Amino acid sequence: MSSQKKQFSGIVSKLGLQPMEAPAMVANKSGGLYIGIPKERTFQEHRIGLTPESVKTLVANGHRIVIETNAGFDSHFYDTDYSEAGAEIADSAEEVYKADIIIKIAPPQLDEIALMQHDQTLISPIHLPTIKKEYVTKLADKKITALAFEYVKDQEGFYPFVRSMSEIAGVSVVLIAAEYLSNTSEGKGILLGGISGVPPAKVVILGAGAVGTYAARAAIGLGAIVSVFDNNVYKLQRLQEKIGARIFTSTISPDNLDRELQTADVAIGAIHSKNGRTPLIVTDEMVTRMKAGSVIIDISIDQGGCFETSHITSHADPTFKKYDVTHYCVPNIPSRVSRTASYAFSNIITPILLHCGEVQGVKGLIYEDAGFRNGIYMYKGNLTNEHIAKIFSMRSTNLELLFATNF
Repeated sequence: MSSQKKQFSGIVSKLGLQPMEAPAMVANKSGGLYIGIPKERTFQEHRIGLTPESVKTLVANGHRIVIETNAGFDSHFYDTDYSEAGAEIADSAEEVYKADIIIKIAPPQLDEIALMQHDQTLISPIHLPTIKKEYVTKLADKKITALAFEYVKDQEGFYPFVRSMSEIAGVSVVLIAAEYLSNTSEGKGILLGGISGVPPAKVVILGAGAVGTYAARAAIGLGAIVSVFDNNVYKLQRLQEKIGARIFTSTISPDNLDRELQTADVAIGAIHSKNGRTPLIVTDEMVTRMKAGSVIIDISIDQGGCFETSHITSHADPTFKKYDVTHYCVPNIPSRVSRTASYAFSNIITPILLHCGEVQGVKGLIYEDAGFRNGIYMYKGNLTNEHIAKIFSMRSTNLELLFATNF
């Protein structure tokens, strides 16, 4: 008996339940997956979940892909690219939502949930700061199995989707900071890297994960002075090794952080929460002591933000000022470079879908893969994420218990 089966059996024994026979974990070459890719309707979301190359691979392995017309247009992937790769091009979203598995880069809107079929699988992010109870209840009413890809783990315990988008965001965010320090964006007129005889800008980064590492590398490459804060000393050590330079690093001590922020030109929030909301690291009072004209970029805003003064903005209206500090709080920074981001996402989701087809679909993959299972927040209409349940005072059910009873 596998360790996973033993774990489920142990839960069953404690609860006095009798599980039914587990699904057979065998390849299913003949069945194939039925995957739908609708066009993103969220404002300024330009990415798409599968590139033509990935579609070609999936189709060659017996899977059916339906893509709404012009779904890849903003990333310069065209209908002809997808049809030549073997995808079916649908003229309407209604046709796409007949598929068994729906893949979206942005969470579906309520009118899109209305198009979904009972017992479908939804693969998309879940933006905690903007999620409404109605969103959850409508998915539950349709018995949807929903996966938030930002919580999926790989075999090493890392978050591959978050890491990939974080690499893009980390590099992009430094370029954004440089832009908002310039006069053209009503900044202080500071060159991020400085020049001979003129000191460079000072950048403070919260978080030594993938975003923080790539942001530090990009900022150092442009000549900025960089400080990084994180409570994980191992991550701080790893960051120093990866960027190949000795920089100021510290655990998140309020006094040290406050002191650094007072002299910073740029503060970047790159804290990722494993479950639920990002903790608030920088208080309102700390922001009041920052220099006038400095820039805050809160990449953590898609999980609530780590600056108390942050609130969500958009690419159309990306900034606001508070205490004379410019705040940039756009949640989907990788959408600025949608083609690169689409390739990055597609490279991760394609092997997952191929494996999914080999283990008799999503249920088999949930059962077999603990990392994939970590991203499930709803299973057949049952809310399984305790944090979301707490937010809306709803009931949550243990996912492993559902599987132990072969729900």
